[in-house]
Amino acid sequence: MSYVKIILHCVWSTKNRLPILADRSQREVLFAHICANTKEKGIWVSLVGGYVDHLHLILYLGKDQILSKVLQLIKGEASHWFNKKYAQRLEWQDDYFSVSIGESQLIAVSNYILNQEEHHRHKSFQEEYEEFMRVYKFNKKWD
Repeated sequence: MSYVKIILHCVWSTKNRLPILADRSQREVLFAHICANTKEKGIWVSLVGGYVDHLHLILYLGKDQILSKVLQLIKGEASHWFNKKYAQRLEWQDDYFSVSIGESQLIAVSNYILNQEEHHRHKSFQEEYEEFMRVYKFNKKWD
């Protein structure tokens, strides 16, 4: 029996960073839907949060799961469901940000995700993105 625990903090934005998720109640329903739908599909998402133009989640990647495929499934199903339910046009950027986190970081990252609305009163998504790039030492030429 194989035992694998790969915990990831994943972030992606709406297409062109449009504030499609501005309605808090719609946003919360979408996040709950993502958690429920991924569970049905054998994908372990422990938390979803975000703000008007982006989404954060904590994903436990299984031993046979490929990050790009899992996120493609989550993003595609979520936008399809949202568009049908709310008769709106939610599209996601193709790109995403994902970093591994350890058990010791889980509470801090979870609190960060849960407090997105307050966090973005002080910092834009663009500033947040640039900070991620700097803190995690991402280099555009590696993409």
